[in-house]
Amino acid sequence: MIGFRITDFKPSNKEKTTFEQLFDLFKEMLVHTSGDVTEALSWLNEIDRKYKITNNDYTMADFITDLKKLGYIKDDHQNGGMVMTSKIEQSIRESSLEQIFGKLKKSGQGNHKTPYTGVGEEQSSDLRAFQFGDSLEQINMTESIRNAQINNGTLDFNITENDLEIVESEHKAQTSTVLMIDISHSMILYGEDRITPSKKVAMAMAEMIKRKYPKDTLDIIVFGNDAWQIEVKDLPYLQVGPYHTNTVAGLELAMDLLRRKKNKNKQIFMITDGKPSCLKEPDGRYYQNSNGLDRRIVNQCLNKAAACKRLKIQITTFMIAQDPYLQQFVEEFTEANQGKAFYAGLKGLGEFIFEDYERNRKRNVR
Repeated sequence: MIGFRITDFKPSNKEKTTFEQLFDLFKEMLVHTSGDVTEALSWLNEIDRKYKITNNDYTMADFITDLKKLGYIKDDHQNGGMVMTSKIEQSIRESSLEQIFGKLKKSGQGNHKTPYTGVGEEQSSDLRAFQFGDSLEQINMTESIRNAQINNGTLDFNITENDLEIVESEHKAQTSTVLMIDISHSMILYGEDRITPSKKVAMAMAEMIKRKYPKDTLDIIVFGNDAWQIEVKDLPYLQVGPYHTNTVAGLELAMDLLRRKKNKNKQIFMITDGKPSCLKEPDGRYYQNSNGLDRRIVNQCLNKAAACKRLKIQITTFMIAQDPYLQQFVEEFTEANQGKAFYAGLKGLGEFIFEDYERNRKRNVR
């Protein structure tokens, strides 16, 4: 006999150890310092001096020793100092996921539902007649035997193909996403750090897709004067540069990556805070103009947006700037692609992207 024991709820009051407190802060510092372990530890020392996290029983030296012992950092014998390991890179992605998206329960593969039925992993409540090609696992034996008894009698039991009932399963949509991150110099101008939240969003998104939608693909592009692809493991080290904003180059690379994907659902998420201000000429020289909106550059952006539309690639722009003339450009850009735009602040950026990603998973597979 199986039963359940019901007791009073007792909330956990377990406090974090000194190591756990320092480790949480250390991971946050690593994102802000673009993976510079020495600088992150220096910042952590300043915080410790102010808030007295360590004590005589557990010092900063003990913390560094534990980090090495647990495989989070290691000595850099070639350049001196210390560097991060892949283990702490993974831990930083997990922390970003917790901060931005909250705790997500791991689910089965291909978990994006669409209105279509077909071969999938999750059964629906719908039944239909057997068709050639259906697998044995899809047969609802209870209903099939019931049909056989009604159609053929119970004295001499006989079941035929016409008696078989098939349980429909949900068709699972797969999605290929390219996340474009602006790394132009304006992402750290005006006293506001815009690149760190962008990095956190990218890391959280990568971890969320890995856990919840493992059949989806995520490619990450950064764009300044040029555009190039980076790996997820490179995100903590990402820094802005003395760049203009070559949105066209980013879109060209994103389109090239998505053309190779077999999924029908393809999309681009673009995080930017500024106007497009750069083009690369056929001879390799750069055409740059930071004064207002240059119509030559804008028209190239609109052409790429329209080209994405023809390829059925939706662009969702997350604009972290409030200038009216820039919003006007984004509206024009969005209209050319028939995509979407969000004028998001840094505080709600992750939630905006997560909700839109989930919403896009539910759209029809063409």
